[in-house]
Amino acid sequence: MLCHAHRPRGTAGQALEHELRCFAVFRRVYVQRDELRQIATAVRQPELGYTFRVGSLVSHAMGQLTPLQMAAFHSPTAIFPVGYEACRIYWSMRHGNRRCRYVCSVEERAELPEFTIRVIEQGYQDLVLTDTSAKGVWDKVLGPVAEKRSEVGTLKLFPVYLKGEDLFGLTVPAVAKISESLPGVEACVRYSFRYGRNPLVELPLIFNPAGSARAQPRTSSPYTSLVIRPHPQAVSSSSARSNQNVAQGEGGAPHSKPPVVHPRSSQYRWMKSEWRANVYLARSRIQGLGLFAARDIEKQTMVIEYNGTILRNEVAIRKEKIYRSQNRVVFMFRIDSEHVVDATRTGGLARYINHSCAPNCVAEVVTFERGYKIIISCNRRVEKGEELCFDYQFDTVEGQHKIACHCGAPECRKWIN
Repeated sequence: MLCHAHRPRGTAGQALEHELRCFAVFRRVYVQRDELRQIATAVRQPELGYTFRVGSLVSHAMGQLTPLQMAAFHSPTAIFPVGYEACRIYWSMRHGNRRCRYVCSVEERAELPEFTIRVIEQGYQDLVLTDTSAKGVWDKVLGPVAEKRSEVGTLKLFPVYLKGEDLFGLTVPAVAKISESLPGVEACVRYSFRYGRNPLVELPLIFNPAGSARAQPRTSSPYTSLVIRPHPQAVSSSSARSNQNVAQGEGGAPHSKPPVVHPRSSQYRWMKSEWRANVYLARSRIQGLGLFAARDIEKQTMVIEYNGTILRNEVAIRKEKIYRSQNRVVFMFRIDSEHVVDATRTGGLARYINHSCAPNCVAEVVTFERGYKIIISCNRRVEKGEELCFDYQFDTVEGQHKIACHCGAPECRKWIN
């Protein structure tokens, strides 16, 4: 391997004393890396946008399983997390010498796994294939691929030796290491564990064990009642507020000096790098799991970002219906009249913040350079160990669809919606 030393950035045109202008080594170079730590970083920090790429496979989402799904959603060689999605570049079903994209995903249907492949090829409408097994759905691809390649005389394909679980990427070591670290996978009794739990991967449960009052799906509950809304006065844009300053330390002890102020953009960058030191997940007295302050947090401090997938209204409505049909807890946050953030499968810890009628935090929708951000900030000083809460602003409904509030505040409205 030939290795070169490159000039540091920003030194172009500068005369550096003792500058090494060229360095080359004609030998094999080994790079040591901690794969377990890299995998853990990608899983625990989805907001960084890390993806796994192994050859022609790109993993988009890992998904999770509830305890009721463990028994059926695995085989001796692979675990099938609901919400799993990966894209593979493979030979075309229509042209023997071309390749196209195959988006593979795992969903639930009638309490059993459903394997789906969406065929994306330029010049053609997307084709969706489904089956009850990974092998079954890939056989629908491999057969036509083998025929087309035979017609044009290219290298012969032997579909019988190709395994659907391999093509889905479920047996890729990096993916298997994550799936073996999912909460509760010990209940997958038929699966042969190869790696064991990664001690660095700490995944929160996809469901709230005690039931979440904020978003527990009901058979006929209206979609809008399950979507968290920002505070009416907490919607801003970078153009309107990027130059505003926020006082740090406001609401605490009196200052002998004027409070230190920071631009909101600086606060956001600090929060993105330090939010893990702000919060921890634990059992809540309000409902199920909740998020708690890991240290004293001053008023108007940005605590954590509410992460998820931004969806259009029509897509969010379709997704919510799917989640309800699966009796899945729904985590959604409305950005504006046209867009919703879906944190049900891909969200961070902010989705576990409970509702309160006397909240110590406020949810704010802001727009920075790269689009919408939902920021959770303190509206008063919060002490270490105190549970973080904000007002969900659910739509008001009547009758059997009303959801009881358990926040315990003196001014509790008794109902979340």
